Amino acid sequence: MERTTCLVVGGGPAGMVLGLLLARGGVEVTVLEKHGDFLRDFRGDTVHASTLTLLDELGLGPAFAQVPHQLVDKIESLMEDGSRIPIADLSRLPGAHKHIAMVPQWDFLDLLADAGKLEPSFSLRMNTEVTAITKSGNRVTGVRYRDRVDGTEGEIAADLVVAADGRSSILRDAVNLPVYRFGAPMDVWWFRLPRKESDQVRGGAGRFSAGSALVLIPRGDYFQCAFLIRKGTDQQLRAEGVEKFRERVTTLVPWLADRVDHIRSVDDAKLLDVKLDRLKKWHVDGLLCIGDAAHAMSPIGGVGINLAVQDAVAAARLLAKPLREGTVSGARLAKVRRRRWFPTVLIQTMQRVIQGRFLSRVVDGDATISSDELPVPLKLAQRFPRLQAIPAYVVAIGPRPEHAPDFARRAPQTIVRS
Repeated sequence: MERTTCLVVGGGPAGMVLGLLLARGGVEVTVLEKHGDFLRDFRGDTVHASTLTLLDELGLGPAFAQVPHQLVDKIESLMEDGSRIPIADLSRLPGAHKHIAMVPQWDFLDLLADAGKLEPSFSLRMNTEVTAITKSGNRVTGVRYRDRVDGTEGEIAADLVVAADGRSSILRDAVNLPVYRFGAPMDVWWFRLPRKESDQVRGGAGRFSAGSALVLIPRGDYFQCAFLIRKGTDQQLRAEGVEKFRERVTTLVPWLADRVDHIRSVDDAKLLDVKLDRLKKWHVDGLLCIGDAAHAMSPIGGVGINLAVQDAVAAARLLAKPLREGTVSGARLAKVRRRRWFPTVLIQTMQRVIQGRFLSRVVDGDATISSDELPVPLKLAQRFPRLQAIPAYVVAIGPRPEHAPDFARRAPQTIVRS
């Protein structure tokens, strides 16, 4: 039987940030990641302004600056006549980071892993898949795992297990935590198209027309594209074939016609099954859920990573000392949820309103954004540009941003990349 003080299941942004911060707080922490590396496409690649500030506080700002990335400082809506209507202006944000950084998530996670290796109490185990929890009475005491390389199995005991294993968390299912499920009217097809220097889109941009929508995110020499489809229509649309898919894309954004042949098959589109839910309670004795395991977010605004990272920072601040002293109680775990409840509920409520009042009508063919008839919020944002700072703040910083605890702060560090 192996043993650690805190066992974090899931090597995503929430798990890696929590592991690093706890290790800097003197806690023995082990992070388990079931894959052999972080190289998975079409994961959330946004590092928001509040997370960039956190990296500065952790001394990782210079190392992050060396990671190839693009900065987005505007979010726009594409009109049918080719014009662009600004929605959010991130250049109006307070602080040093007036943008969102677009970076492959594997590079971000590798950076956190390399920083963690500098801490003697940090351990990251790849290819380690959790198969079950272990319990003593009603208390979670650890997990059972399987090594995905050689098939060996084992157990790890811990004073605290943290479920950071995403929206399909097996740990939260194992302890039957009650959940609010809000549903979603759409799913998303993720795919890529080449980007040219002559393209006018410099920030994130969306085209919303009756029956469909397309979001373009500039990523160097390509666009990461999100094509919104009505929930449950994935198989039906795939059966229509690649030519119909290309036609739908060029109908929305005609100037993409010269490159849609790069979509060679509908299999190039990867399905995101959109979920929006929230646990009523984030913990049981011995186990805490954070990030998507506690609250699956809609992709609206790309805020899921930001909230997950902030959950991790709050958890580290509240739990490092009790973990060192062996005094983590249910009441202490409940404080993490209380700390993060307001921003989670606020953002999810905004997403539900956007889904219910606008996106559901878009994918059903009943709504569009046209130059002749802009929604009232967009009209106001055009007339009073300073208002564009509001959605920028909500997306890039968010309500109740979390800052690094004193014990985790460092002067700028040189990180040797593995």
